[in-house]
Parts: sequence; C-alpha cells; structure tokens
Amino acid sequence: MKKKRINYGKIFGDELVAIHHIGSTSIQGMLAKPIIDIMPVVRDIAKMDCFTDDMAKVGYIAKGENGIARRRYFQKGGDHRTHHVHVFQENDPNIIEHLAFRDYLRMHPDWVRKYGELKAELAQQFPYDIASYIDGKDEWIQQRKQEALRWCGIKINN
Repeated sequence: MKKKRINYGKIFGDELVAIHHIGSTSIQGMLAKPIIDIMPVVRDIAKMDCFTDDMAKVGYIAKGENGIARRRYFQKGGDHRTHHVHVFQENDPNIIEHLAFRDYLRMHPDWVRKYGELKAELAQQFPYDIASYIDGKDEWIQQRKQEALRWCGIKINN
C-alpha cells in the first residue's frame, strides 16, 4: 500500500518557513528505528496550537512542548510510531543544534558507527524502557552537539 505524503505547507500555510528531515533516518548508514523526524520551521510558534485539528486529521497527536521549551511536538502512529514532527519558530537555537548535529554526523561516519553501536547496546539493555534508552544516549548526544556547533563555527557558551 502506498503511503500518502503529508503536505505540511498546506496545513501550516504562510506560517511555514522551512522544513527539514532530522533524526537518525536523515543520516545515511545510521542504525535507526523506522520513525521519521521532521522539523518544520514557522514564523510564530504560538500560532501552532491553531493547527492541532488539521494535524489530527492526518493522524497526528499533539503533545505540546513535550519537554522542550518553545517547541510544538506531534506524533503519528500510536504505539507503532512512524513520524515525529518537531515544530520550532524561526531563529530558535534548537533549529541550529538539530541541523548542526545532523550535518556533523553526515560528515563523520566514525561517529555514525559509534552512535549506532551505543543505540544497539541501549536497545538491548532497555528493550521495554524508552526513558532509560533515551537517558542512556543523552550524554553522548550532548557531547557531539557541542562538537557539531564548533565544527559549524558557532560559538557556544561553556
């Protein structure tokens, strides 16, 4: 069965500035769950709550900020998630971090391999505990994000 592509531009209209594929599936060779992470960039994050019904019509559940300030997060697929949508307002620092991390890993296959090994180890260690799996990756991700920002020439406050 062919899956229908979602036209986020049609949903978000003039609010949509850009859209990026992020997350593990955006990095060639990365060990990844089959979940697509999408990052729309919008003009005004406060207006995103107005699009909750439109997103629900195409199968997304609104999760609010879901732990990241100034983000609107949507999930699709229920217990068998297929998509995560992370909406940020233009110029939000999270956009730069996500793109720098993605692009850094795309250019550093050794880190892709090491990250994949860590993810496989954590998946085996915590097969039914997603919170522990995510916590187990956090320090590694934060270190690579800092490297990625420096690699992109972005000053960081440390």
